[in-house]
Amino acid sequence: MTNKITYLDHHASAPLLPEAREAMLEMLDIVGNPSSVHANGRKLRAAIEEARDKVALAAGTARGRVIFTGSATEALTQAIIGGAKSGEVSRILYGAGEHIAVIRAVEASSVDAQPISMLANGQYDMEQLAQSIADAGEQRLMVIVQQVNNETGVIQPIADIEDLLRETNHLLVLDAAQGFGKVPFFFDPSRVDAMAISAHKIGGPVGVGALIVKPAMDGAKLIPGGGQEQGRRGGTESASLIAGFGAACVGLHERFDALRKHELVNLAQVELLKIVPETTIFGSSVERTGTALCFAIPELKNNISMINYDLENVSLSAGSACSSGKVSRSHVLSAMGVGDDLADCALRLSVGWNSTGDDIERFLAVTKKIVARHQSKRGAAA
Repeated sequence: MTNKITYLDHHASAPLLPEAREAMLEMLDIVGNPSSVHANGRKLRAAIEEARDKVALAAGTARGRVIFTGSATEALTQAIIGGAKSGEVSRILYGAGEHIAVIRAVEASSVDAQPISMLANGQYDMEQLAQSIADAGEQRLMVIVQQVNNETGVIQPIADIEDLLRETNHLLVLDAAQGFGKVPFFFDPSRVDAMAISAHKIGGPVGVGALIVKPAMDGAKLIPGGGQEQGRRGGTESASLIAGFGAACVGLHERFDALRKHELVNLAQVELLKIVPETTIFGSSVERTGTALCFAIPELKNNISMINYDLENVSLSAGSACSSGKVSRSHVLSAMGVGDDLADCALRLSVGWNSTGDDIERFLAVTKKIVARHQSKRGAAA
């Protein structure tokens, strides 16, 4: 056993990039408020606007469309609740496997809402979505969809959804927290009206995200405050966190090798199936981001497996990390029609900018130990 942590939970939060750390520390040495007109205030404001340029470039948009928030959750809530109110939305359509932050915001919006079913492959039922859009008549819809599912890594057919909405005045909100920086996407030429992103998913700091909006969603506001962020999101900005976000966008672009990450996840999948051929790989029949592997080894309950991996200093997840540290059944897998017995065995491995082949080899070695121990206990009980 080694004391070194093998961190394979990047979809929960990625390790801080060196560039982000350096940018944050520089800002922490400057005392002041970014809204102040004195020298220190101007330095902080300049750092925020420089970071805005970097985030905008990474997102494929104009700097004036980037609104800094405290998280992607806040950005989504602002888009959904603020956008539904300002855009006179009559109904919300959202994917049944969306992040819990979306589901809670939809519930809090007080707007009539309808979930779009998820197919067994992890993608949404496009026929149902098309029919719901056709049935809307004169009602204005808000359609909310993930770019990449946080648990399975499945990429949703965003281009097809855009086509369904092309000639309409309906609103399209994209949760790009897991796809930003990993899946090519340019906001401005897209049909998307609002997009939420997060810093800590790409190696930036926890505590900062952004909402990117087009004119149709310009009125989406949640925190009036004192006029910060062009009057769209009040509260004194954290120059340190925002500078770290901007630096992470640049650092990830230089350090993240999408092909290499896909090869690592593919290696884990191939070798895992050799260890236990009965292993289920969720979403394996459609395109995935290449940074996550959601799997289930029959009879190995994830609450026990998580403990065993953790004792071997291997960090995995049982799905979304947004359930107050609880290991609970995945609503995403339930939406995919996965039975409870198998869903209770599901684990997620996710890689990022500093993941290596050694990390995967360590995961596989520990998996062999856990499986062998389980098989030995089962044999003894027979």
